[in-house]
Amino acid sequence: MFAVMKTGGKQYKVQSGDVLRVEKLAAEAGDKIQFNEVLMVGSTLGTPLVEGAGVQAEVIDQIKGEKLIHFVKRRRKHGSQRTKGHRQQLTLLRITDILEKGADKSGVKEAIGAGSVKGAAAPAAKPAKKAAAPKEAEAKADAPAASGAADDLTAINGIGPAMQTKLNDAGVTTYAQLAAVDADTFEGPKVKPEWVEEAAKLAK
Repeated sequence: MFAVMKTGGKQYKVQSGDVLRVEKLAAEAGDKIQFNEVLMVGSTLGTPLVEGAGVQAEVIDQIKGEKLIHFVKRRRKHGSQRTKGHRQQLTLLRITDILEKGADKSGVKEAIGAGSVKGAAAPAAKPAKKAAAPKEAEAKADAPAASGAADDLTAINGIGPAMQTKLNDAGVTTYAQLAAVDADTFEGPKVKPEWVEEAAKLAK
């Protein structure tokens, strides 16, 4: 009896006693494993799998395939060239039995690829970060409400749009607020004393 099984993205036609090399599996030499992705058993064709069928095998050893040489040369790229060698990791196993049904109750562990962990829980999604409102933004949002509509600070000689934006970010949006600023100790953009004096006149 033969079977067509699938592992490592490849299909293999096997029968009891066959020795074959497959993509590396998470198993050790001497382990008994079972392949449950069976596409055909004898003349029974699966759609897409033969329900209850399985192929059992014994792991002989973990080996490496033949060395492959990968050579790359780039023309007109300063003559650069690169040579790389690679040996694919494989599992050598012997087919011991082909089950037409009852494979799900055989008790033999399922063959799993070395690069995957079956049944592993997906990593929990990180909670979305809450946008923390900066204190300066809160002060800016509260200042107009507390002191009325914002004044046009560019009316003061020496204050342009850019400086007005900086003052607004620091919580100064009206003439009265600028008039109350101490030019020497103000924690914000550099404020000139003449701005404070002129703001005091406009605030009246």
